[in-house]
Amino acid sequence: MAGYFELVDAPDGGYRVRMMDGAGHLMAISVTFPTKRAAVAGVAMAREIAGTGLIRDKSLDGAGTVIRERVRPVATPKEEAARHKKAPEARRAAVG
Repeated sequence: MAGYFELVDAPDGGYRVRMMDGAGHLMAISVTFPTKRAAVAGVAMAREIAGTGLIRDKSLDGAGTVIRERVRPVATPKEEAARHKKAPEARRAAVG
């Protein structure tokens, strides 16, 4: 489920970046960037952070702890059904 980024005009001037999931739902919105070039550089930084950054729990009961478990994206019901259909074939190939 690949998502995408959108550059949009910021209400106070400049540009913002919206991060959208594969279904087109808003996942995050950036700070205001003064130029499109700066916004594109912000996307590059977001990609780097998303790929390598730790998750820090800053909620009231999290106390800034780092969440180390690997977290997989939530699958849609259609993706989940497709994954379950493929699983038996993969098991047979591994056994046989």
